[in-house]
Amino acid sequence: MISYKPLWDTMAKRGLTTYTLRVKYDMSHATVQRLQKNQPVSTHTLNKLCKYLACNLDDVAEYVPDKE
Repeated sequence: MISYKPLWDTMAKRGLTTYTLRVKYDMSHATVQRLQKNQPVSTHTLNKLCKYLACNLDDVAEYVPDKE
């Protein structure tokens, strides 16, 4: 599964919140909720996050193998 834990860590280091994503970067509430629940988002969204936060993809998402 894809985990967005690195996103929350990156944002915390920079003092950013989900409010910042929604208001400053005009990200929809639904998209932010999907990120919070580790649900799929588009590569377009991942690209925007990297651009807004001036970071790499591994600062936003990581692959975590599913437990079998």
